[in-house]
Amino acid sequence: MSPGKFFAKAAENWPAKVLSLALSIILLIYHRLSLLETRVFNTPLVIEQLNAMMPSNSYPRSVTVTLRGESQDLNLILEEDIEAYVNLREIKTPGTYTEVVQLRRKSTAQGLEPLQKSVEPMEIKFTLDHKVSKFVPVTVNFTGQVETGYNMNSFSIEPNQVVVEGPATLLGNLSELYTDYIDLSARRSDFSVRSVPIVHSDPLIVIRGEGSVNFSASISQIIVVRNISNVPIAITGLDEQFAGELEKATANVRIEGFDRDAVESFVLPYGFLKVDCSQISEIGDYVLSVLSGTVAGLSFRVEPRETRIEITDVGDESE
Repeated sequence: MSPGKFFAKAAENWPAKVLSLALSIILLIYHRLSLLETRVFNTPLVIEQLNAMMPSNSYPRSVTVTLRGESQDLNLILEEDIEAYVNLREIKTPGTYTEVVQLRRKSTAQGLEPLQKSVEPMEIKFTLDHKVSKFVPVTVNFTGQVETGYNMNSFSIEPNQVVVEGPATLLGNLSELYTDYIDLSARRSDFSVRSVPIVHSDPLIVIRGEGSVNFSASISQIIVVRNISNVPIAITGLDEQFAGELEKATANVRIEGFDRDAVESFVLPYGFLKVDCSQISEIGDYVLSVLSGTVAGLSFRVEPRETRIEITDVGDESE
């Protein structure tokens, strides 16, 4: 067949032939697409910004990545080799911005070409503010109560303030941070807890350092106190030839003890307070200590501790 006849023959019904060819190509592409596999996973969102700005609103911390390609290629890609990021490096003034989420391939994913790469969400709206830092005091959170009859006298934390970093609008309203709860239940002696976490719920605020404190507390048993006034003072040990007269015949007694029932129910018998005159051998004025009895588990403080006594001869008194 001559070339002229060949081209003439080929040109016959050319619209149908073009349509048939296009349909064949579409079917081939569709067939190849049907053989591709889809892989979907979540990956952390990286914020790239090397200036003094930072987000001041909540935003997704991870995004969903979809890859389509041949199975042998998809199986070679590790999830950590696909990085999702937004670039905020060029933004230098506070405000609200909408940024496109981009994908970057690393390591094993660099030499492979999936048919499709997509990310959800495709764009994220950020409110940006100046990045600042400041010192913030730390307050201790307690739960429970120490053992009945005991008291926490004092406690301390180290450090008692920390440096925090975050957007200016948030840090302007931040006046203190709190520790995780420290349990006081049934405590009856000094104790300490290391590395108590500092709690903060806003991920936009970063605590520099370890983000924890060391705690120590002093606990002692509670001393129960009871005061009794005008307790009579007895004169004891005085020789029968003498008579004694106290300048002040009563005193105040302070009872102390750890057992509340024992302190509150104790009854002072007569003669519980006394002055000992057994060493007096002649008449005159003397200053003697006011003595108290003893009871197991209780201690006594007497006020005044001394009193003046006038010693006279019994014969002189009878005259």
